[in-house]
Amino acid sequence: MARSFCDVRILLIFVAVAFILIQIRLYRAQSYYEERLSNAIESERQCTSQMRSLIDRISMHRAKIVALEGNLEEECAHVKARIRDLERRGVQRLLNEVPVVAVVVMACNRADYLERTIESVLKYQSSVASKFPLFISQDGTHQSVKDKALSYSQIIYMQHLDFEEVHPERPGELIAYYKIACHYKWALDELFIKHNFSRVIILEDDMEIAPDFFEYFEAAANLLDNDKTIMAVSSWNDNGQGSSFGQFFNQYLKPIKMNDIHDKFLKHFAKMVSDAKPVYGFDAVLKAYNIDGDVRIQYNDQAEFERIARQFGIFEEWKASILFWDGIPRTAYKGVVVFRYQTPRRIFLVGPDSLRELGIER
Repeated sequence: MARSFCDVRILLIFVAVAFILIQIRLYRAQSYYEERLSNAIESERQCTSQMRSLIDRISMHRAKIVALEGNLEEECAHVKARIRDLERRGVQRLLNEVPVVAVVVMACNRADYLERTIESVLKYQSSVASKFPLFISQDGTHQSVKDKALSYSQIIYMQHLDFEEVHPERPGELIAYYKIACHYKWALDELFIKHNFSRVIILEDDMEIAPDFFEYFEAAANLLDNDKTIMAVSSWNDNGQGSSFGQFFNQYLKPIKMNDIHDKFLKHFAKMVSDAKPVYGFDAVLKAYNIDGDVRIQYNDQAEFERIARQFGIFEEWKASILFWDGIPRTAYKGVVVFRYQTPRRIFLVGPDSLRELGIER
């Protein structure tokens, strides 16, 4: 009996020790996790504080950015106004000094052509620069054209940007013509309205000018001012030698003699046409080649003219005319297109009414 009681006491002692050890481990674990929880709470508090501080700093910088944007907009507006004022004063100074004709070169995406044209203009413009200020008007964003234009310090650069969709009036029309027309309208408004020029000379980016180009337009300006029946003055030559390398120039145009009998030209021209030997048939080119002397070839409409022109390799374009119901070929006089073919002989392409217009009896 005593032995059993002693075993129970020993067992209770073991249980008590185990319980105490378990409590100690639980207390240590509780303390450990309490410390970690406390550290986590402190870290969260610090993060929250830092986040609030960061938000405050962002808000402060945002306010500064907004203020800087406002200042930047004011500065940009001031700079733009200053540039416009300088442009106006510069152009106005030219206008106050001498009668001025603005010269604008219309460009788009052909930097090499533009360079040839500008070099041609500058070659003869330097001595009259104060009378003929130069502008380049670019349609679009072609970078090499813009770089080329800005490389000339003596030329004012303008850029036309138009991203609106084009709606042709009739099906099949080329959108490019609408774009070109918008560019011309914009450029002329800039020169006539913004810069207050009263005269403008328009060049395209594939032209080269003659040595007397500026003298010609200076003299023509008086006619334009004094004769109200004259709307515009042109020096355009459809078959001229321009930046497109004067195709067919040496072959057909170089030998042509400048007219020096102005008062008798019509009779003189009519006699040349009348004396030329008529040639008929689809093999007109071959027949003309085998004939000594001038040749006259009749065409009856646009299609027939274009067919003959292609055979000779000359300009085929047809244009509308007030005097001729169906239009006439470009470069025609009284419906007659004249050129030289391989030899000094002249070829006269004669329209359906040309002989009557020249007073030639059939």
